[in-house]
Amino acid sequence: MFSLDKKYLQSLVESSPDIIVAVDREGTIIYYNDGARENLHHTPEEIIGEKVTRIYPSLEEAQRVMKAMRKSDKGRIASFETVFRSKDGELIPVAISGSLIRDEHGNEIGSIGFARDIRRMRRREQLATAGEIAVSLAHEINNPLESITNNLELLSRAIESHLSEAELAVEHQHMGAIRESITRVTAIVRRLDEMCRKGIYETRDYMAGKRMADLAPREAAREKEPERRAPCEESWPLAGMAILVLDDDTSVVNSLADLLRAERCIIYTATRPSHALGIVHSVKLDAVISDVVMPEMDGYEFYMQLKREMPGLPVILMTAYYYDKDHIIKRSRLRGLEGAIFKKPINPAKLREMLSQLRQKTPPLKAQRATQGAA
Repeated sequence: MFSLDKKYLQSLVESSPDIIVAVDREGTIIYYNDGARENLHHTPEEIIGEKVTRIYPSLEEAQRVMKAMRKSDKGRIASFETVFRSKDGELIPVAISGSLIRDEHGNEIGSIGFARDIRRMRRREQLATAGEIAVSLAHEINNPLESITNNLELLSRAIESHLSEAELAVEHQHMGAIRESITRVTAIVRRLDEMCRKGIYETRDYMAGKRMADLAPREAAREKEPERRAPCEESWPLAGMAILVLDDDTSVVNSLADLLRAERCIIYTATRPSHALGIVHSVKLDAVISDVVMPEMDGYEFYMQLKREMPGLPVILMTAYYYDKDHIIKRSRLRGLEGAIFKKPINPAKLREMLSQLRQKTPPLKAQRATQGAA
């Protein structure tokens, strides 16, 4: 029968990257491997013969580990979390598996522990948790930013005819500062999302000896601010379009509806897909703008139902997430989705351009549409 050489087994234990420490009944260290030396920085000459409390932050913590061993029926523990202290005083969280050592008569003569540094594992868990938070944060922040952006656009149009050129110049500076702040907040949330999804956690100093997550946005190309337009008939390419806006966030629905009404569109709104489907069946629409993540059904399910019931009705999906959550938009595009807008807040000029392109693809609208008021 084949058996491993004892010297070979000893060499495996000695060279293990795990921290392996054995103590006698009095708690004196009698074995200390290379993994322990690399992690705790004591040399074997420094530590063998010393009390095991040298590698614990306190006597109480060492006693807690031994109590757990003795409490077990078999005198063993597995993945028991504790803390070691290195030679330079650093506290190292570890998961220790160990057992009591007994003589041939069953008397306790010592113990041995195999410990693994769990800082990396904890960091991965923290990143996973941060990733979940980042996804929710993006959605919860970008929706109100969408409302702020839409209302800011409406406000900028409203003041055009009420202020002098000099006053307008000042107010445009103020609004430009607000837009820059919105862009910065959006970039910070995007940065957090990217860090968590890529598993790259970067930090920077903020006080002596203290660090913080580095969420400073990286330089990126900025979207151009929408051009100011004189209120003449040629400036209203969307006039008369009947559009349904669907989003479970009422602030997004209301602000986007007001923005499109200012473009002389006829607007219908809904905060639930079932309500939206009722509107689709009762009025003639030129386009639907729908959120992706909603109660009752997601954007893909809503789009597919519209496609079955109203195959010629153009649909635009929008999302507050920084990536295609659950591949909803990707799957919808494969089924013929007309358009998609990622990363709320939406640039009003981009939305105007997208709707204008949709209008050009559809048959000419009836003349009375252009003269109807907003619904």
